[in-house]
Amino acid sequence: MTSSPQSGRSALHPGSPSATPAISLRGVVKRFGDITAVDGLDLDVPEGTVLGLLGPNGAGKSTTMRMLTAQSRADAGQISILGHPVPKESKWARSLMGVVPQHDNLDEELTVEENLYSFTYLYRVPRRERAAAVERALRIAHLEHRRDTFTENLSGGMRRRLLIARGLVHRPRVVLLDEPTVGLDPQVRQELWGLITALREEGVTVLMSTHYIEEAERLSDEVALMAKGRVVRRGVPADLIAEYAGKTVEEYAVGLDGIEELEKIVHDAGFTTRRTGSALSVLRAEELPDSLRDRLGPGMRRASNLEDVFVTLTGETVE
Repeated sequence: MTSSPQSGRSALHPGSPSATPAISLRGVVKRFGDITAVDGLDLDVPEGTVLGLLGPNGAGKSTTMRMLTAQSRADAGQISILGHPVPKESKWARSLMGVVPQHDNLDEELTVEENLYSFTYLYRVPRRERAAAVERALRIAHLEHRRDTFTENLSGGMRRRLLIARGLVHRPRVVLLDEPTVGLDPQVRQELWGLITALREEGVTVLMSTHYIEEAERLSDEVALMAKGRVVRRGVPADLIAEYAGKTVEEYAVGLDGIEELEKIVHDAGFTTRRTGSALSVLRAEELPDSLRDRLGPGMRRASNLEDVFVTLTGETVE
């Protein structure tokens, strides 16, 4: 290979059409002793798409992210980023990727601006472009007024924004976000959602792992529901909800003693349910006939969501 990472990055504008998926995993397996964390995973992410990996802790999301960045080696299967096989050409793949880890690994002895400049060197941003790259990253993170602040003095939300900006400083074509808003309060989470939305508008390919239902629904063009190391279903969030959960869910607080009886009544009528503690949720509540409503008694209506879909498909909850 004679081209440099920078020339490879500029050969195609982010979001330009390509027959090759931006991210491809084929039959990927990763084991830790007797535990199979990723079990024959097949996953393609087209260029310019935001794909959310949704699932509970232990589903294999973070392990998948580590294999994509060559921090962990797959036991079987093939992985490629923009046509570069990983880990064989992981150096080239990493030059085209921006990675935002789940855990904060910012250099606290550096200022905000210095953290960003250090990554322009690591990613070989041309010298004449470094200052502009840092300014763009500061704007993305809304941290222009904090450029001279040492990282240790930033709030949790600012640190998270800096992590994202650091991963974008070299204008990558692919961005990996591993639980990008974990542990953050709702206001800061909303700010970071804005950053991810901006990436979509620029045509950047984003693979985002999360266990926040609303996050996956709002930000993803498609979601892949993961359980036990596999993708059990993939699709547009609204389409999945319509297919498996309908428009609304009716929740009945019946207590543990009566839940099985109520569940049988609903199942015999051809409807799907899920349990949440001592409460029973009935999917497609908008289709319940009046005769069945009379038998079930009063309930609480809410909109269906992706967690209803996930529980229906896997029996697990996303938490």
